[in-house]
Amino acid sequence: MKKAAATRLTILEKAFDLIYEKGYQTTSIDDIIATTQVTKGAFYYHFKSKDEMGLAIINEILKPTFLSSFIAPLQQEENPLDAIYNLIHNLLMKNEILKVEYGCPASNFTQEMTPWNADFNKAMNELVYQWTEALSQKIEEGKTRGLVHKNVNAKQVTVFVWSGYWGIRNFGKLENGKEIYLPYLKQLKHYLQTLA
Repeated sequence: MKKAAATRLTILEKAFDLIYEKGYQTTSIDDIIATTQVTKGAFYYHFKSKDEMGLAIINEILKPTFLSSFIAPLQQEENPLDAIYNLIHNLLMKNEILKVEYGCPASNFTQEMTPWNADFNKAMNELVYQWTEALSQKIEEGKTRGLVHKNVNAKQVTVFVWSGYWGIRNFGKLENGKEIYLPYLKQLKHYLQTLA
C-alpha cells in the first residue's frame, strides 16, 4: 500500500473509532487530526470535508465490516433460523468490535446523520438493504428446504429481527452492560422457533 493510501486508511480507521465513541456531530476535524497525528493539510488532501470523510467511513469501513460480521455468518449455516439466532447472539455477546457502551455504529450513524444529510441517508440505506436482502433470501431458502414454515413472510421477519437488534443495542448502551441482552436473546430464540 502506498503511503498516501495508508495515510487515508489510517485517518478513516481512527476517525471511525472516535466517531463510534463520541458521535459524529461532536467529533471535530481537529479531534481526528490530533488522533491520527496527520497535518490539517494531509487531512484536506484526502477529504474535502468532514462529511466526505464520513461517507468514506460508511463505504470503506462500515460496509466491509458489515459484510463480514452481519452477512457472511448467515451463509455458514444451513438452517436460517439457527443462522439468525447465532448471528445476533454473536453480535451481542461475542463481537469484539461492537462495544456495548457505544451501541451499533450503523444505528448511530443512521440516527445522528441521515435526517440531515441525503448522501448519508443513501449510503446507510444501501447498507441496510444489503443485510435485509441477505437475511430475506436466507429465510426464503429455508422455506424452500422445509426448514421455515411456507407462510412466513421473509421481509416482515427481517424487519422485525433488524429493528429488535438495533433496539436492544440501544438498551445495552443505556445500561452499559450486556445483561439486558439476555432476555432479548431468549425471546428471539422463542420467536424463531415459531417460524419452523
